[in-house]
Amino acid sequence: MIGTWVSIIPPVLAIVMVLLTRRVLLSLGTGIISGALIVAAFSPTGTIVELWESITVSFWDWGDKAINADNINIMIFILLLGVITAFVSLSGGSRAFAEWAIQHIKTKRGAKLLTVALGIAIFVDDYFNSLAVGQISRPITDRHKISRAKLAYFIDSTSAPVCVVSPISSWGAYLIGLLGIMFTGAAVSYSPLSAFVLMAPMNFYVVSTLALVFFFAWTNIDFFTMKKHEDRAEHKGQLYDPDKEIPGQLKEDFPTHTHGKVRDLIGPIVTLIVVTLVMMIITGYRASVEAGIAVSIWSIFENTDVPFALVIGGSIGTILAVVLYLSQLKVNEVASVSLMKKAFISGIQAMLPAVLILIFAWGLTDLIDKLDTGQYLSEVVLKANIPVAFLPAIMFVLAGLMAFSTGTSWGSFGILLPIAGKIMLDASPEMLLPALAAVLAGAVFGDHCSPISDTTILSSTGAGCNHIDHVATQLPYALISAAIAAIGYIVLGITGSVWFGLLAVIIVLVALFSIWTIRARGEVVAAEQVS
Repeated sequence: MIGTWVSIIPPVLAIVMVLLTRRVLLSLGTGIISGALIVAAFSPTGTIVELWESITVSFWDWGDKAINADNINIMIFILLLGVITAFVSLSGGSRAFAEWAIQHIKTKRGAKLLTVALGIAIFVDDYFNSLAVGQISRPITDRHKISRAKLAYFIDSTSAPVCVVSPISSWGAYLIGLLGIMFTGAAVSYSPLSAFVLMAPMNFYVVSTLALVFFFAWTNIDFFTMKKHEDRAEHKGQLYDPDKEIPGQLKEDFPTHTHGKVRDLIGPIVTLIVVTLVMMIITGYRASVEAGIAVSIWSIFENTDVPFALVIGGSIGTILAVVLYLSQLKVNEVASVSLMKKAFISGIQAMLPAVLILIFAWGLTDLIDKLDTGQYLSEVVLKANIPVAFLPAIMFVLAGLMAFSTGTSWGSFGILLPIAGKIMLDASPEMLLPALAAVLAGAVFGDHCSPISDTTILSSTGAGCNHIDHVATQLPYALISAAIAAIGYIVLGITGSVWFGLLAVIIVLVALFSIWTIRARGEVVAAEQVS
């Protein structure tokens, strides 16, 4: 059953249950149980062993028999971020920053565009992006009555899509290294770095996604479930559904006071960002030297330890947040040491739901890896004997399905890029880069939509949005971007021209924006006539 059609049952079951029941842990748990049963061939003892290993894989790497430091560091960082959030609220930093933002960012459009700009500017890592942008933007978007679902969409749509085309990022370094392995001994006329740069404009999903993000940030147009969230935020002042669990949302009501300053929020967050970047460079440099690799900006980002850097940055940011609050003890009549204890507990409690979701998602991903789900999906294409002209579009769809089912774009990169490279080098070498770009685009699309993706989980956490609400509101927009990208890849395959494919994407985008704008104006006129 491993490596067959049966291997897709656990991820499909989990995803369908998430969408139907909107209970994430129950759905992921069901997927884990079904995956364990299949891996163990329905042996009771074997199933129990697989369940234990899948739940504990977040802490212990059973393959290497070692502590899973990366996952542990990510969980620690999330908890630290909750503590920083609590102390920023306790010190009055969130309130002060929001008041400052209202004076300087006076429009809803400005708040949305600032969030998008920050999402693009912080491009070194998607985890880092998702959580940092959320912490900075949330006070501003809250004041301008922008729903948390919209904030989560902006964060998610400017993290991985930007990282996958940026050579100076953890993603870029990983992909350049993977291309280097693929190109070894192959008859290609470009270096891995130049190939990666050339592939950027061929990533039609990124082009369409960023175009949609800017359109929805500039206008007040929204569709589907997102419109309901935006209308509720605008007319009722409810930024999220109060009846649903919100990761990162503090349950403790701290005393209000006027001693908070903008620095109480900016200081810890900027410190977190700067220290994390510095630690990424330091760890990447050390790893390059230890491996005997020539040190360069590419080797640094390829070998950097992002989770460890996040923990160090989060720890220093937490210490500064505590110090800034301690400085208020003499002047703030409501400040006390007992409140500090409550802040620590409240911050950790706020982030526990996100940590639990990650643990279950990582467990399911581990079982999916054992089931060879990705390998099965890739073999389907190899056996299909598809015409070369349609391969970029097929690779895009397959990568999307694989990443959506497995919850990981990087895993899809590792499986599909070599397969796409082999097919194209044998069948149509001139289409090599477009096919590889289509794999990158599809993997980001699938990861972008998947409710079991860690980046999707972290985006909802950073925004303080219910996870399923984020998935439900983002999915239609992501599907629109994917449909536009697929059209681009079909045109590219038929014409053999990247620029014709890109032109097709631009034409469809312009047509959609024009239709949506005209329709929105018509609705406004109709509403005015009724009133």
